[in-house]
Amino acid sequence: MPSMDCACGHRISFGEIPCKDEWLVIADVDFDAITGPVDAEDLYRRMKRFLKCPSCGRMWFFWDGFSSSPQEYLPVPALPAASPKASFSHPDETKREVDAENR
Repeated sequence: MPSMDCACGHRISFGEIPCKDEWLVIADVDFDAITGPVDAEDLYRRMKRFLKCPSCGRMWFFWDGFSSSPQEYLPVPALPAASPKASFSHPDETKREVDAENR
């Protein structure tokens, strides 16, 4: 069964189907380019894969598929809610607030 060792020492297995530690993502622009009926296999091939270590939370992105080395991303502890750096807004949320004010 395919597996890889995380930097924390945990062995991540990713041969199971479905796999609880493998995630699939697609860029918003790539998703928006899909029109008409969706072929699940085609969509699956377009997605990028990453493994998330269940022990430490590191994410290992395989941007160029499993034949290339993954890029490691480390989790950063969340900032307290009161911190000004912890605020997050999404353009869609701003639009919803503006639309609500204009009704």
